[in-house]
Amino acid sequence: MTPADGRPRLLLVGGAGGLAGRAVLDEFAGDWAIRSVHRHEVPAETARGVEWVRADAAQVPDWAPLLTDIRLVINLAWYRQTSRRRFEALASGLGRLVAASRDANVARFLQVSVPPAPVALEEHLPYLSEKRRVDRAVATSGLSYAIVRPTMLFAPGDKLLTVMLRTIARYHRFPMFGDGEYHLSPLAARDLARILRREATLSASRTVLAGGPARWRYRDLTDRLFGALGRPPRYVHFSPRGAVRLAHFLEDLGSSLLYGYEVEWLLSDLLGLAPYEGLDQPLTPVEPFLATEAERFGRPSGTR
Repeated sequence: MTPADGRPRLLLVGGAGGLAGRAVLDEFAGDWAIRSVHRHEVPAETARGVEWVRADAAQVPDWAPLLTDIRLVINLAWYRQTSRRRFEALASGLGRLVAASRDANVARFLQVSVPPAPVALEEHLPYLSEKRRVDRAVATSGLSYAIVRPTMLFAPGDKLLTVMLRTIARYHRFPMFGDGEYHLSPLAARDLARILRREATLSASRTVLAGGPARWRYRDLTDRLFGALGRPPRYVHFSPRGAVRLAHFLEDLGSSLLYGYEVEWLLSDLLGLAPYEGLDQPLTPVEPFLATEAERFGRPSGTR
């Protein structure tokens, strides 16, 4: 069903405050009516006429009223780090959303998930084990669905390349974990939104891995970051075990800069996903983003 203005209606769970959410809002707000479920008001949603529902996805007891007239559900809701109890509560809340979407005959359900990780993390880390519980609920629901597993995202303000550039600009050096021979294929957040739009038009249920246009050796990518800032590469080297210990030490100090599981995942060489195929325009390369962001951190425009 569609609202009176003829636009199809989308339920966005997780809101437009995060990196992926902002990109989804930009991609869908022009021709979809959006009902957005999350805890805190986002000015960009207000400006776009989004219907905001103040709610915690972990605590919604009955999703049925929020699914009235909804044609498409996109779930972005997840935590980067929290307690096992909160991960379990969110997974349960999202499980109720999946079941209610099936009962409401929602046409398509898009679950934004994460790439494969080392077995030990998949089995014992609540971030992953509970995420997979939601993935399985979607896959066995009977809904038409896509589970999209993007690699690391980049956009202004991200937790990956922007943080790395800021660190290099401030300290003129950067930690190197292990030999740097593992890989990343960064994906622009706006490309993830374009992927979701395409997946929303399909009917086949599937799980899809989504990488960016280039598979970078990690050390080549960090060298490029130094180059964007006009600096020669300078590294502080850590063994793989030492790198994980460093990340856990920072966690213990209350830092959210880097988590131990993220370092283990990076070192596993599972994040260099192949490029997503099927978009009508090429995926966004990372180099122009690095050049633009480098200027924000003090490199003069036009410097080579």
